[in-house]
Amino acid sequence: MVTWILLFIIGLLAGTIGSLVGLGGGIIIVPVLLIIDQYTNWLSDLTPQKIVGSSIVVLVVIGLSSTLAYMKKKSVDYKSGALFFLGSGPGAILGAWLNKFIQVDYFSIYFGVFMVLVSILLMVRSRLRPMKLNGQFERTYTDPNGTEMNYNFSAVAAVIVSFIVGVISGLFGIGGGSLMVPAMILLFGFPTSVAVATSMFMIFLSSITGTLTHLALGNIQWFLLIGLIPGAWIGAKCGSFINQKLSDKSVVVILRWMLIIVGVRLIWQGTMG
Repeated sequence: MVTWILLFIIGLLAGTIGSLVGLGGGIIIVPVLLIIDQYTNWLSDLTPQKIVGSSIVVLVVIGLSSTLAYMKKKSVDYKSGALFFLGSGPGAILGAWLNKFIQVDYFSIYFGVFMVLVSILLMVRSRLRPMKLNGQFERTYTDPNGTEMNYNFSAVAAVIVSFIVGVISGLFGIGGGSLMVPAMILLFGFPTSVAVATSMFMIFLSSITGTLTHLALGNIQWFLLIGLIPGAWIGAKCGSFINQKLSDKSVVVILRWMLIIVGVRLIWQGTMG
């Protein structure tokens, strides 16, 4: 019973934070379960592969719950999300395959530093103009206050960038939202609220693919899901609700701190390896 309550709380935190800033939640679930497994005997018969595989299943739930919540606010850009997924899906598969051949520890250090630099770019983003990359893919979004925002970008550039993001996320075992949300904001001029909502839609699509892969490999520990999934579902609803109550500026501040945390974790992971 205590174990399930603990798993519920972990799922709740992952769902809330992941949905709030569009990162998914795996950056909470995986390291926390690894630490618990390393220092306690509460969770038996676990391997890092089973923790990652189970986390991917929970991301399906977080992605679906968040997307349904953001759908009601009409902040999900489905066409752009599907376009980005065309690149990130195959990219993640390639990244996971490359992971077997590359000494990832050193790359983790460099990539962790890169994530911290991305957070700094978000800090000064008001002084930067979105690149938009010669955009011809035009989108319009009306926020809850009735303000209409237009943004446009190149479909080809979107697929290329999302493919690179997918490869990196598969290579380092992090959620694609960690890079995709900043990319949508900095490169393609997305409103922050749309970037977060669309990222959760992408995470829902990509985690279904990941779940099928890990299911085939036998990397899913079902007893973890009994506690994690209910907490994650509720947490994702909470995160999307909080997101709608915050200004874009506040969400970016939270996103920056989460990127710094992810970056430091990757640097630590690389040095410990």
